[in-house]
Amino acid sequence: MATTARLTRQKISTTISAHTLAHLDELIRRGEARNLAEALDLAIERLRMYENRERLAADTTAYFANMTDDEAAEERRLEALLSQSSAGIDFDR
Repeated sequence: MATTARLTRQKISTTISAHTLAHLDELIRRGEARNLAEALDLAIERLRMYENRERLAADTTAYFANMTDDEAAEERRLEALLSQSSAGIDFDR
């Protein structure tokens, strides 16, 4: 009987570079994926996470670059309040 994950997967047929296949095989060898399909999913998941982080960084930069003076002053005020309120917290615990 097919698993739910198998039922929702899409079949594709493509070619990839030897370098890419070696990377996917390495993910399997290290136990990060059970098979080629999982290795490909994992690699794409990691790429998407990287792209999301890049987009967040760009959006954050744009947000601060486009602030008015009043908005920047409010950000600094909130930063100071947050810094004061978290001074006694041990984040390593």
